[in-house]
Amino acid sequence: MVSGLAREVLLTLTGPNQRDRAAQTRLRRVLVDELQEAQEQPLQLPEPRDDRLRAVAELLYQDPADNTALAVIGRRVGASARTLSRLFHDELGMTFYEWRTQLRVCHALVLLADGHDTTRVAHACGWSNPSSFIAAFSNLVGTTPGRYRTTPPFGAGS
Repeated sequence: MVSGLAREVLLTLTGPNQRDRAAQTRLRRVLVDELQEAQEQPLQLPEPRDDRLRAVAELLYQDPADNTALAVIGRRVGASARTLSRLFHDELGMTFYEWRTQLRVCHALVLLADGHDTTRVAHACGWSNPSSFIAAFSNLVGTTPGRYRTTPPFGAGS
């Protein structure tokens, strides 16, 4: 989460009033310092409230590696793919595929914490190859699965 200072600096840098070059440089340095100090937000999977979405979520919680298309899952839960897509967007603010990827990464975090290797985790979470898993994981978590697995939890050893 960024600070109020970072927000104000960003607004100042992007606002209509132009500062001299030296002032802009100083403000950019402050912004970089503030962003480096910002706390990382934990990965949070939004929970659906709609009964149809909850049914979809339950199926995928039971088997995160399930690659079944949304249309097929929709038939199982009694809703069209279009309706489910709309609900994912309106209720959770993301697509079905984005939500499923986050679910899989959350599951991967547990498996990695249990000491499983990257290849096993990739397959257990539904990726066809470790490279695509590493890319998705790194995009969401900010580090590779291997680094995540070998990095002690925050506060450990302090």
